[in-house]
Amino acid sequence: MRIRPASSAELPLLQDIERAAGEPFRSLGMTEIAEDDPLPTDVLESYRAAGRAWVAEPDGGAGPVAYLLVDTVDGAAHIEQVSVHPAAARRGIGRALIEHVAADAAAQGLTALTLTTFTDVPWNAPYYARLGFRTLAEAELTDGLREIRRAEAAHGLDVWPRVCMRRDLVPAQRGG
Repeated sequence: MRIRPASSAELPLLQDIERAAGEPFRSLGMTEIAEDDPLPTDVLESYRAAGRAWVAEPDGGAGPVAYLLVDTVDGAAHIEQVSVHPAAARRGIGRALIEHVAADAAAQGLTALTLTTFTDVPWNAPYYARLGFRTLAEAELTDGLREIRRAEAAHGLDVWPRVCMRRDLVPAQRGG
């Protein structure tokens, strides 16, 4: 598996990955999530152009099977979106993307990874807890995370329980 920056030509494929990754939510009664439109290509392009869109591609160059978008929020690398095509799920690809972003964030001097997610979806909060994330109490939320949660609520995501999670990073050692 190779992790690399997304290319402009791949943006429609990222939308396809997001649509496919949403389908398993139907089995949990979360049809609205399954049917939610993926991010528009212009938004994906803004992430790509800023160097904040990563893809995972099987060896041999068959094209991406997963992607991750990252923002910087209050001194932390905030995982805005991570999607793995169901045909490639349960192979450590999401974990590899997250570890890649963690290393990159630590090298930039960022303090943590953060994300928001559904509490009761097995491949959401329980999965991230296995990757070393912890649920933040309301008092621990930064202003930026509070704003993200407000936007999510306005988008209707709070129909299902959601949390903010954080994984502290060890700063990268700089040569001297």
